[in-house]
Amino acid sequence: MSNYHLVILKKPYLEAILDGRKQIESRFTKTRRPAFGRVFAGDKLFLKESGGPVCAAATVEAVKNFENLTPGQIAEIKQQYNNYVRGADEYWHSRTNCRFGYLVWLKDVRAIEPVRISKKDWRAWVVLTEKENFGLLNIGL
Repeated sequence: MSNYHLVILKKPYLEAILDGRKQIESRFTKTRRPAFGRVFAGDKLFLKESGGPVCAAATVEAVKNFENLTPGQIAEIKQQYNNYVRGADEYWHSRTNCRFGYLVWLKDVRAIEPVRISKKDWRAWVVLTEKENFGLLNIGL
C-alpha cells in the first residue's frame, strides 16, 4: 500500500519539477524529522506551492536516505546529484551542517486542478494519515 505525502515547495523548484528540469527532490535537516525513513518507492506526492495551492502530483520512483552526514558528504551529494536536484550554491551551503537527508526521484509528475488547503504550520513535508490529510485523500490519484 502506498503512503501519501504533502510536499511544500518554493515556486521556482515547483516550476522546475513541472517542466521536467528537476527530477529529484532533496530534503536535508540537522535533526531527524518525521518524514525521514518514511518515504518509499510507489508513494504518492501532493505538491504544494509555498503560500499557494496544491497544484501537482507525482509518484516516488526511488529514495536514498542519508544519516550522520558530514560537510564533505554533503559536497559529494551535491556533486553527484545536483544536475537532477537543481539546487543553487546557496541551497547547498545552507545544508552544510545537516546530519540527515533524503533524495526522492520523481516520476509521473502532472499538474492537477489547484486545491487550497488550510495548513498553518511550518512543516515542509507531511506524511499524510487518515486523521491528518487536509482533505487530499479524497481527491484520488
